[in-house]
Amino acid sequence: MIAVAAAAAFLATFNETFLNVAFTPIMDDFGVDVNTVQWLTTGYLLVAAVFVPVSNVLYHRFPTRPLFVAVVAIMVIGSVVGALAPSFTVLLIARLLQAIGTGLLTPIGMNITLAVSPREKLGMNMGIMAAMTTLGPSLAIVLSGALLTIAPWTTLMWVFSGLTVVVLLSGALILCNVAALGHPVLDIPSFLLVAVGLVGILYGVSAAFGGAALYAGISAVVGLVAMWMFVIRQRRIEHPLIDMRPFSNAPFVIGVLMTMLGLVFVFAMNVIIPLFLQSAREMSPLGASLTLAPGILLTVVAGPLAGRLFDRHGGRWSIPLGFLLMAVFVTMVGVAAGYSSILLFGVLYVPAVLATALVIGPSQTFALSQLDRETSPHGVTVVSTSFQIAGCVGTSLAAGIYGSLTASNIRAGNSEADSLLTGFRGAVALVVITSIIGIILAFLAYRSKRPVEAAQHPENTVESIMKTDVYTLSAEQTVLSALQTFTERGISGAPIVHPDGSLAGFLSDGDVMRYLSATHPSSTSIYSYAIGADDDLAQAMSDLASLNVMRLATRDVLTIDASSSIADAVAALSDANIKKVPVVRGENGPVVGIMSRSAINRLAIGSYLSSRDELLHPVGSGSHS
Repeated sequence: MIAVAAAAAFLATFNETFLNVAFTPIMDDFGVDVNTVQWLTTGYLLVAAVFVPVSNVLYHRFPTRPLFVAVVAIMVIGSVVGALAPSFTVLLIARLLQAIGTGLLTPIGMNITLAVSPREKLGMNMGIMAAMTTLGPSLAIVLSGALLTIAPWTTLMWVFSGLTVVVLLSGALILCNVAALGHPVLDIPSFLLVAVGLVGILYGVSAAFGGAALYAGISAVVGLVAMWMFVIRQRRIEHPLIDMRPFSNAPFVIGVLMTMLGLVFVFAMNVIIPLFLQSAREMSPLGASLTLAPGILLTVVAGPLAGRLFDRHGGRWSIPLGFLLMAVFVTMVGVAAGYSSILLFGVLYVPAVLATALVIGPSQTFALSQLDRETSPHGVTVVSTSFQIAGCVGTSLAAGIYGSLTASNIRAGNSEADSLLTGFRGAVALVVITSIIGIILAFLAYRSKRPVEAAQHPENTVESIMKTDVYTLSAEQTVLSALQTFTERGISGAPIVHPDGSLAGFLSDGDVMRYLSATHPSSTSIYSYAIGADDDLAQAMSDLASLNVMRLATRDVLTIDASSSIADAVAALSDANIKKVPVVRGENGPVVGIMSRSAINRLAIGSYLSSRDELLHPVGSGSHS
C-alpha cells in the first residue's frame, strides 16, 4: 500500500513539469505566446491548490480504494483528452482535469502512508514519500526532453495516460480502506471563495505582463476580496475548509513563506531555462532538459542530507546560507547566459538548485515544528496548499517577466537573441530578489521563535524536566579515565566538552565495547576479568589508558535546546532511536542538562495519575457520614 501511495505521489508531481520542455512546440502548433502557454503549468498548479483542502473531506467520507481509483481515473481522462486536443483551449481544459487529480491524489497518498506505517518506520516511509514528490518533477523534465527528440509533444500525454492506468490498476488490486469514515461536509461557499480568490490574484499577475492592465487590476481586486471573505468565513463556520489557527503563529507563517520562496525559485527556473535554451540557443528539448538534469537529480539526494543536518543543528545558519547560495549562483547563471558555453551555464546552475535543498525541506520542517498536536494537521494542509500556490506564482511571474521584457526589447529594435537574453536575465533578477527576501525572513524566523518559546508555558519545555546534574568528560581525558567516571557515577555515557563548556562529542560504554571487540577480540567486555581473562583485560585497559576520548567519541551529536518543547524532545529521541540527548542553551552553547526517555515517561505517567486523581477526587468534594 505504501508503494502504491508513493507511486501516486510521484505521478502527481511528475505531471507538474512534464510539459514544461514542450512549451516551444506547443506555442508553434497552436500559435500562442509565452504568457498564454505558461497557463498549462500555472493553471494546473492553481487548480491543484484549490483541491488540496477538498481531499481531506473526501478521504474521510469515501472508502479509500474507490476514492483512489476515481481520482486516478480523472487523470486518465484528462491525459487522453489532452493527447487528442484540437486547440489550446481543449488542451488547457485537459490539464485542469489532470490537476484535479493531483490536488486530491498527493494528500490522499500521504494519509494512506500515515495510516498504515508502523511508528518505528514512519520516518522512513514519509521520507520515501518526500523523495518521490521531489523525484517526480525532476525526472519529468529529463524524460520529456528525451521523448520530444523522437516524437511530437502529444506523445507526452499518451505516455502519462499509460502511467496513470498502471497506478489505477495497482490501487484497485492492492488498496483497502484505511480511513476512519464519517460524514464530513464540504463547505461549498468556502470552496468557491478560495477558487475565485486564487484564480483572480494569479490571473491578475499574468494579465499584467500581457499588457491588459485594467483587466489585471480588476481581477486582482476581485481575488483579494474573495480571499478576505474566505478567511472571515473560515473563522465563523464549524467545519472550515482550511483552519486559520496556524496563521496566528508567526514562526509558522515565516516558515511557510520561506518554503514558498524556495519553490518559486525552482518552478521559475524549470520553466524559463528550457524556454530560453530552445529559443535563444536553438537547443533541442533533450539538450535543454539535460542542462537542468544534473542539478535537479542531485537535489533528490541532497534533500534527505539537508533534512538530517536540520535535525541535528537546526536551520539558523543553513537556511539563510541556502538562500544566499541560490542568489549568488543564479546571478552567475544569468551572466553565463550571455556567453556561448552551455557547459558553463549548466555547471553554474548545479549549486544554485542544490542550495534549494537547504531551504525547502528545512523551512517546511521549521514551520510545522512550531505547531502543537492539535493544529499540526491544519498546518500540513496549509503547507500542501502553499506548495501549489508557490508553483503558480513562480511560473506566472517568471514567464510574464520573460515574455514582456523580450517583447518590449524586440519592439525597441533589438535583435531577437539580445531580447531573449534580456527577458531571461529579468527572470533571474526575480529569483535573486526572492532569495534576498528569504535571507531576511530566515533571520526573522529564529528571532521570532525565541520570544514565542519564552512566552509559552515554561513547564512544557525541555528545561523543566531535564536532568541538570550532568557528568561531563573533558576532551583531554583518556578513555580509561572516562570508564572510571562511568563506574563511579553509575552512568553508561557522557557528553565531552571543550574548556569553554561547548559540546565536543559524546562517549558511551557501547563505543568502548565496539573498539575493544575490534582491537582486542577476547576482551569484548570490560568484565572479562570475572571469567579469568586477566592478561587480556590488562592489555586492553593499558591500551585505553593511552587513548584519547575523542578517538572513540561520536562527534556529530544530536542536541536539543533547553527552550524547546517536550514534544520536540519526544520527536528527537524517537526519530533518532536513542535514549538520551544532551541539552544545550542556544546554538553552540554550553551543555546544561541531559534529556532522557525515562524523564518523559515519568512526566507522562505522573500527568495521567494526577488527572485520574482529580477525576476520582474533585476539588471541593468531601465524604458524608
